[in-house]
Amino acid sequence: METQLKQLYQQHLDALANQWQTALADNQQDAAILWAGHTENFLFDDQGPMFRANPHLLHWFPHTDCEHAALLVRPGQQAKLYLWQPEDYWHLPPAIPAWCAAHFAVQTFATVEALEQAVAADCAGSNRLASIGAVQDGLAFQERYAAHSSVNPSSLMHQLDYHRAYKSPFELACMRLSTAAAVAGHQAAEAAFNHKQSEFQINLAYLAASAQSALDLPYGNIVGLNDHAGVLHYQHQTHDVPQPYLSLLIDAGARAFGYASDITRTYAAQPGLFADLITSLDAAQQALIATIKPGQSYLSLHEQMHQSIGHLLSDAGIVKVSGEQAYEDKLTQAFLPHGLGHLLGLQTHDVAGQQVTADGKTQPPPEDYAALRLTRTVEVGQVFTIEPGIYFIPMLQAELAAQGKSKLLNASAIQELLPFGGIRIEDNVVVRSDGIENLTRHAFENNVGSRSA
Repeated sequence: METQLKQLYQQHLDALANQWQTALADNQQDAAILWAGHTENFLFDDQGPMFRANPHLLHWFPHTDCEHAALLVRPGQQAKLYLWQPEDYWHLPPAIPAWCAAHFAVQTFATVEALEQAVAADCAGSNRLASIGAVQDGLAFQERYAAHSSVNPSSLMHQLDYHRAYKSPFELACMRLSTAAAVAGHQAAEAAFNHKQSEFQINLAYLAASAQSALDLPYGNIVGLNDHAGVLHYQHQTHDVPQPYLSLLIDAGARAFGYASDITRTYAAQPGLFADLITSLDAAQQALIATIKPGQSYLSLHEQMHQSIGHLLSDAGIVKVSGEQAYEDKLTQAFLPHGLGHLLGLQTHDVAGQQVTADGKTQPPPEDYAALRLTRTVEVGQVFTIEPGIYFIPMLQAELAAQGKSKLLNASAIQELLPFGGIRIEDNVVVRSDGIENLTRHAFENNVGSRSA
């Protein structure tokens, strides 16, 4: 860690210790044990998926190579970190970061059993313990403290999850680093698209420029050429170069110290109606971001975006009605079937997006917008995405037809646009007391081209 980042990290830990002390006291818990977790092998196989650590542990210890680790959080005491370091020549054991010793009491263990027994021994004398992680983690601890511990107690989890929406200066610094890496990748992907490369080649260019392997990514990259851009979570990267070569939608991020960025851009190979729609949607997205203020409902932002898209569809001649009627008749829902965005942080879709109070009260989205992941009030310190889209998806067009709404659509324009798939433009923004900080645009404007983390 660089000097400034180290200072921010110490502040982050101090604030986190206070937050956990309050949460544990409110929930009548003496201490909490956070288990990093571990991978399970695939069915009938001796290999498993990539390891992803418990985000509650990463919140304290932002080091993703920590399988089987545990962290003991006890109010008034230095947090204790238990690291698994097996003697192994098949795999490289997890390392202890140089910056770790200054912040935690650290012990290392050659076996998982010894690690869990040490945790159990250190919890002696505690009668009310919270075990946070997968149910199968910490079995030796669970056996010893079954009568005195609870796994993921809901009231404590609600309180912890709710506050993760507010990012510390350290977390924001990490997210600026992950944004820088992702932007470098997006710039390389655009160049590869301009050279008419395949989805597979575009993804390789992204990985190289963002200095990541597929294992480093916060989520699997979405790299869709032509109509593949109309598959919202398109999961393949073909080697074929389509003819004609029309469009690219790339949704790809990066991680720095466990913190994610999540960015989407769309490109057209030639001028025309689709290219004009990209420009119009980009302008509408930026106009909406300029209106964001603390105290707003995120749901209202989502509804405003649908109203804007109604006007875009009308102005482009894609629907035969006014923008207002396109919104009122719910035509826009067939062109934008997903939510406007989500909280972002240690997880790409960060927790508690629909949790409106620290005691667990939720606000589900309305039926018309069931896919909306974020319904909270906009507040200072939150980081979320703004990712409107306009898609041309045959299945959703067929649903409009089944509802008797075909007469409201310009069939020839939609037919022209179907081969392009769709458009999504996604930025990551921070709500500040003095306005909105657009992490994504700032990185693009400064032409950040190398990874700093």
